[in-house]
Amino acid sequence: MYDVLVIGGTGVDSTVYVPSLPLPYADTYLVPPVVDRIGNTGSGVALGCTALGLSVRLADLIGDDPQGALIRGRLTGVDLAWAPAAAGTRRSVLLVGPDGRRTSLFDVRATPGERLPRELYDVPARHVHVSIADFARPVYDELSGVPFSTDLHDWDGVNDYHKDFAYRSDLVFLSGTKLGDPAEAMRSILSLGRAHTVVCTLGADGCLLLERDGELRAFPAAPLPGPVVDSNGAGDAFVSGFLYGTLNGLSAQDCVRLGTVAGAHACTSAGTHEAPITLETLLARTR
Repeated sequence: MYDVLVIGGTGVDSTVYVPSLPLPYADTYLVPPVVDRIGNTGSGVALGCTALGLSVRLADLIGDDPQGALIRGRLTGVDLAWAPAAAGTRRSVLLVGPDGRRTSLFDVRATPGERLPRELYDVPARHVHVSIADFARPVYDELSGVPFSTDLHDWDGVNDYHKDFAYRSDLVFLSGTKLGDPAEAMRSILSLGRAHTVVCTLGADGCLLLERDGELRAFPAAPLPGPVVDSNGAGDAFVSGFLYGTLNGLSAQDCVRLGTVAGAHACTSAGTHEAPITLETLLARTR
C-alpha cells in the first residue's frame, strides 16, 4: 500500500538565470551556467512527499533518451514505474530573474492517443495525485474507492482541457495567476465537481482555501527561511506539504500551514526539486 500514487508529470528543466524578467530583446546575453535538472510537477510532488516520509509510486511516460535517464537517476526513494514516451521526455526551459520569479517555456512532447499502461498504476494506494497530462484522464474511471487530487496550475477557469481534472478530483489545487476572480473559480469547482476542498495559491500573497459548505478563508505566505533564489517548485512543495497533512488527518487549516512552509523553503534553493524540505525541518518550522 503506497501512501501516494502520482500519475504523470516528470520532465527535465533547463534553468537559465537571466538579468531581468521580462527579458528585453538582445542578440546575446552572458548568463551563469545553464543547468539541466529534474523538473515538472509530478517529479516535485513525488520527491516532496518522499522527503516527508511518505511512500510514493510515480507512474509516467518518459523518453528512452538522455533526459529520461536523468529522471530515472534522480528519483531517489520513489518507486518509478514508466513506459517509453514516443515523442521523448518532456522539457522546460526556465528563465529565472534575480528576484526568483520565472517564465517557463514548456515542451509537452505529447503524442495524441498515447496511453499510460494500466499495470503501472493499478496498485493499492491511500491517495492518487493526477497531473494534468491528457493520458492521465482514464485513471479516474479505472481506480475506484480512492481519493484524488490534482493541480490545475495556471488555469483560467474556462479552458475545457482542465475540467475533467477540476471536476473529478476530491482535492483541487490551482494558481491564481490567470484568474480574474479566484473565489468565483473555486466556488465553480465545488458546485460542478466532487471536490470537498479547493486551494488557490497566490505566491507571496499566500493562498485561499474553500471547503464545501464553508467560508472562503485567506492565509498569508510563510516567512522565507533565507534569501529568494528560485521560485520554481514552490507550488509542488506546497502540494506535498498539504498532502502530508491530509494523510495524517490534520485539518485543512493545518494542511495549509504545512504547505506554505514547504513552499517557502523551495524558494530558497536553486533548481526546481533539488532540495525538498525534510519532515524534521517542516515540523520544526510549523511549531
